[in-house]
Amino acid sequence: MKPFNLTLFLLTGFLAGCPQEKDSDELIQALSQRESAIVKISAYTALGNLPALETELNAALDNGMSVNEIKEILIQLYAYCGFPRSLQGINTFMSVVETRRTNGTVDTEGEAPATVSAEGKYQAGKATLQQLTGRVETAPSGANAFAPGIDVFLKEHLFADIFGRGILSYRDRELATCSALAVLDHIEPMQNSHRSMALNVGVPETTLNAALRLAGECRKATEAAETSAFPLGAPGSSDWFTGTVHVQSLVNPDEMENLYSVGQVTFEPKARTSWHTHPIGQVLLVTSGEGFYQERGKAARRLKAGDVVCIPKDVEHWHGASDHSRFVHIAISNIAGGSAVTWLNPVTDGEYADKD
Repeated sequence: MKPFNLTLFLLTGFLAGCPQEKDSDELIQALSQRESAIVKISAYTALGNLPALETELNAALDNGMSVNEIKEILIQLYAYCGFPRSLQGINTFMSVVETRRTNGTVDTEGEAPATVSAEGKYQAGKATLQQLTGRVETAPSGANAFAPGIDVFLKEHLFADIFGRGILSYRDRELATCSALAVLDHIEPMQNSHRSMALNVGVPETTLNAALRLAGECRKATEAAETSAFPLGAPGSSDWFTGTVHVQSLVNPDEMENLYSVGQVTFEPKARTSWHTHPIGQVLLVTSGEGFYQERGKAARRLKAGDVVCIPKDVEHWHGASDHSRFVHIAISNIAGGSAVTWLNPVTDGEYADKD
């Protein structure tokens, strides 16, 4: 990605004025809550984006996924993005579960994994692979024939030991696999192979396309965060924000005769401000990700990189990230009487859900 040029962004943003709301991504909206969770957990694990993964793990538990279902996704992924990514994901999940338990949250453990028989694993794995592909294999071919050891490992370990653990359906496992592979480079044959498997085990094409689009959004959000021109900043106060938010001051009020301040605000998925107003207004310059801006009593406006929001004075509003993307904006806040903002009530989960 090209480095971010703030001067050029500021110039083009203000010349463009305050554009109208962009069309929402209806394809991603078609995914169920469970499907979205599988996709985001898989994509962020493969990317190694642990802050975003932590947010999605909490959200998945809040929305009813069991601890063992999520463990199984992370175990499945070691076969497709390696032990380091899988173990980092598992360690992150372990911390999430322990924190929730300490805070008094009781999560559903879920069913235990099945025991895979040590006898006949090669044939069992071969049968699973044939079910996934819909094709009968008469003899190993390609890489499996060239390196017979990998043929044994794939059938006995991946398709017998891992796919045979239960908890997740083949449909769930292929959705997770496709989502992880979608954010990795130079593995097109494997991406195409697992896309065919996913369709064969019952993932509708519209669902698979939506999952791949959502995984792509996770990658874009991760890349944007990694190439930010400014530091992430300090955690935002829970008095003013819901979810994981970081604030980096760029221009302090005393540097501008207390007329205005400039700061970068980074929202993890689903994070948002509380309702609030500004005494002389505010301007938001969206630098990456996807989010929302909503005024009290009006429809929410979907925001993407390059959008500019001109917020009138004393108008009650909130802004924050979408369900599936980190969201970053520069905030230029005007000051009156020594204050740039009046904080009001938090945006409830219901209000946030109604934004669409």
